[in-house]
Amino acid sequence: MTDALNSYIFYEIAALLVLAASVGFVGLMLRQPLIVSFIAVGILAGPSVLDIARSDIQIDLLAELGIAVLLFLVGLKLDLNMVRTLGPVALLTGLGQVAFTTIFGFLIGLALGFGWVTSLYIAVALTFSSTIIIVKLLTDKRELGSLHGRIALGFLIVQDLVVVMAMIVLSAIGVGAGQDGAWTDVLAVFGYGALMLVAVGLFIRYLADPLVERLSRSPELLVSFAIGWAAMLAALGHYLGFGKELGGLLAGVSLASTPFREAIAARLASLRDFLLLFFFIALGASLDLSVLGASVFAALIFSAFVLIGNPLIVLAIMGAMGYRKRTGFLAGLTVAQISEFSLIFMAMGVSIGHVSDEALGLVTLVGLITIAASTYMITYSHQLYDRVEPVLGVFERASAGAMEDRSEAPTRAHDVIVFGLGRYGMAISRELAEQGQRVLGVDFNPVAVRFARDQGMDVVYGDATDPEFLAHLPLSNVQWAVSAVPEHDTGITHDDPRRALVLALRQLGFAGKVAVAVHNDRTGEAMRLAGADLVLRPFQDAATQAARLVMDGTARPAIADVTDPEGQRDLAS
Repeated sequence: MTDALNSYIFYEIAALLVLAASVGFVGLMLRQPLIVSFIAVGILAGPSVLDIARSDIQIDLLAELGIAVLLFLVGLKLDLNMVRTLGPVALLTGLGQVAFTTIFGFLIGLALGFGWVTSLYIAVALTFSSTIIIVKLLTDKRELGSLHGRIALGFLIVQDLVVVMAMIVLSAIGVGAGQDGAWTDVLAVFGYGALMLVAVGLFIRYLADPLVERLSRSPELLVSFAIGWAAMLAALGHYLGFGKELGGLLAGVSLASTPFREAIAARLASLRDFLLLFFFIALGASLDLSVLGASVFAALIFSAFVLIGNPLIVLAIMGAMGYRKRTGFLAGLTVAQISEFSLIFMAMGVSIGHVSDEALGLVTLVGLITIAASTYMITYSHQLYDRVEPVLGVFERASAGAMEDRSEAPTRAHDVIVFGLGRYGMAISRELAEQGQRVLGVDFNPVAVRFARDQGMDVVYGDATDPEFLAHLPLSNVQWAVSAVPEHDTGITHDDPRRALVLALRQLGFAGKVAVAVHNDRTGEAMRLAGADLVLRPFQDAATQAARLVMDGTARPAIADVTDPEGQRDLAS
């Protein structure tokens, strides 16, 4: 019986994965983010359509793991050093947008006939924008490093902090509600939360860097640790009463200040997407299409509010601070949707008993509409700005140019990225630096990273073959990418890392040139076919240069005559 049940569950999960791949392909053709496709999969797999998502316990378990990993990755982006240095524009715009959306969303909810508790929940849910979707879209457009991209990332971080506070309050209220109004338990939850924050702070201060640096010597072990750490703190958060969500987020925050966070985030991005599939399947399968149909009018009203009102308030705040209307408009478009946190927030409200499934269905429908529409708005943001630019003059002050000149202060850019910081890679980096090139080094060996940093070199820790990691590198102004990665044996299960790097750079649209170090002609030809512009052969090139120096008579004598004053100076030097 158990074997038959396990086989049935396996067949069901296999069917869901095939359905997800098929729907995801259609979404890709329509230029939609995975969230839209995933929710559509849940609706199709639910009882209203195909009725194949029946293993509720297994799907819910995977969904909870997905939420923990998602919040862990969000926590990784909440670097405390970055939070402390947020500019006034990010803080004011973020808090201003949250206040505007909450107040007017609440009033709209009351006007549509919802109760005050439901209206408040809906209004708060509408304040959250999807950091994941925005970062992905801006990265794809090579605009994450632009002025409006940096400002958008800043106020999205402010929103993430609001998410943290909302979930703390909601978790505490849930404990109190679950104990028949025992608000002493609420105070206990806040007390446990404070203790956990202190523990996380001590971990960041004394243990995070040395522990993660030691683990990073094995990238696979680093990923295993990250998943285990996120799951452990999520479980601890649930045990102490403030929820798995907050525990997972604190796990990410505890590692956000380490130099390995980008590598961890890149490695876990695919796992996050896979596990979140089951969260949205569970969400979509729980939706009653008849209920969604009854919520269409309200969903359209709230969607119009998010798509139009949120960008306008950002545009107004940035205009009042002295930014040009173009910058404010492009930054404002990034808040023209709600996020996966909105759905998680409403789901928590349903579990506590504050709101109904109908309210969750309404916010889900708003999410589908706004995410789909804002994806096109951001993708074609410049064309959209050209259309509406004549009516945006009221949002721009005469002093806008001066503010943007200060905001666009030159940031450190790089001319060359060198992947692999062994002896050869470091030698190339030093020679390029002596020739006035701005060099960024990349390596996943923490010892090499620390040594290069001690030499005064700009360096980041990461896997050069991971496309997610490469997408976060500042590639826009780079003229050359040089691979000095050592040669490894390849086989059936793994590709040449140098070839993988070249292919990944080209797929990301890297416009510069790529040089790759190889040790034989056969590998060199494979690199050229993959898209390399220059093939370096360290031993052959060194031999050629040495022979040229000898023939030119410019090489220093190997043996000096000690009776000759010139030879004595040579030896002394």
